Amino acid sequence: MFWTYLRWTLKLTLLVLIGGLLHYVLPQHDVVRIVDAYERRIDFTDNNRIFWAQPDSGAPVADNRDVRFIDAVRPNGKQIVYRNEDTNWSWPFYFKFDSSDLNAAAKDLVSTAEEPTWVIIRHYGWRSNFFSIFPNAVHLTVTDTPDPRIIPWFNIAFFLVLALIGLRIWRWWVNFHEDRIEPLVDDVVIAMHRAEDKADRTGGRVARWWDRVRGRA
Repeated sequence: MFWTYLRWTLKLTLLVLIGGLLHYVLPQHDVVRIVDAYERRIDFTDNNRIFWAQPDSGAPVADNRDVRFIDAVRPNGKQIVYRNEDTNWSWPFYFKFDSSDLNAAAKDLVSTAEEPTWVIIRHYGWRSNFFSIFPNAVHLTVTDTPDPRIIPWFNIAFFLVLALIGLRIWRWWVNFHEDRIEPLVDDVVIAMHRAEDKADRTGGRVARWWDRVRGRA
C-alpha cells in the first residue's frame, strides 16, 4: 500500500511540475488598456533571478540593470504589470530582440479610461507580488473590442504535436514490449519451469534412493 501511494505521489508531482512549466512558458493573451511604459532599475536576487530574462542583445549580464515595464488595466478594472525584456537565444525560445521597439509601441498606445485603446498583449510567465515576478510581454496587437475572440493557435498546435509524439512513443513502447520484453519474460518463465521440473525429478530420485537405503538397513 505504501509503495502504491508513493508511486502515485511521484506521478502527480511530476505531472504538476510539467504542467506548471508549460503554463509558464507557453504564450498567453490578455486584453488590456496600457496606461504607462517606462524603465526601472532592478536588483536581482537568488529568489527570483530565474524568472527574469536577459539584458538587451549585446548588453552585459549584471546583478542589476534597467528593465522596461508596461503598466496596464484589464477591462474589469484590475491592474497588471508586464516586464519587457529580450529573451535572445535563451530559454524560453521566443527569440525576442525588439524590447526597445515594443516599449515605443506601448508608449504610443497609452490611453485613458474615457477613450480607451484596447490592446492584446501576448506574453509568457506569471505575476507574483510576493516574489516580484512579472510576465514578459512579447507582442502587442490593437483590438476594437475589450472582449475579442482569441484562438491560441500556437498552443493548439503545440499540444497536438505533443500528443502525436506521446502516441508515437507509447506505440514504440508497446512494440518494444511485445517484441523484446515479452519473449524474454516467456524464456525466463520456461527456464524456471524446467528448473522446477528438474528439481522435482532430482528430488524424486533422491527420495527413491533413500527409501532403498532404509530398506536395506
